[in-house]
Amino acid sequence: MSERPARHPHGKRTTPRLTADDWTSAALEAMAGGGLAAVAVEPLAARLGATKGSFYWHFANRDALIEAAVLRWERDHTEAVIGLVDAEPDPLARLRLLIGLVLHSTVPQEDGSIELAMLATADHPHVAPVLARVTERRVAYTAGLFAALGWPAAEARRRGLLAVTAYLGYAQLAHVAPGTLPGTEADRHRYVDQVVRLLTAAEG
Repeated sequence: MSERPARHPHGKRTTPRLTADDWTSAALEAMAGGGLAAVAVEPLAARLGATKGSFYWHFANRDALIEAAVLRWERDHTEAVIGLVDAEPDPLARLRLLIGLVLHSTVPQEDGSIELAMLATADHPHVAPVLARVTERRVAYTAGLFAALGWPAAEARRRGLLAVTAYLGYAQLAHVAPGTLPGTEADRHRYVDQVVRLLTAAEG
């Protein structure tokens, strides 16, 4: 992502001003690729084709950028996904959609995994409270799907926890051993189907 010079009405070239979202997006991309240490003002400015002055227009310091980036991660990677899933009226279809979406998001990419980057910096003062809140939100929401399918609260919570841990394990494998995971879209669909069957199986 970079600033592209625009043509001024009188022929001069101007540079569009970056937004705070541009900076938080770049920070998350850097964090996914190199962890929290990769979030540094000068390299991000170079990536965006901007100056440090552009950064300080939006953020007081690096900590403020990290805090904003982590909150954006919460919004984009949890609340936005839940909003999308909630649009599906059938609880079983919601569960399948949720699992499909989150597993698809772990398909190996060159920029790494933001989920794993968050877990690796779980003790950072700006990351820790958001990560704890996101984890509980994900478990509780998924448990609610199982409750809607008829399981009592304790069992629904247990299955919701199983679903979230399955996702985190999948994300870890996508990062360290992507060749072990389903390789084609059809294989991934079959994998999601099997996960849903296992998670919704009657207790034996």
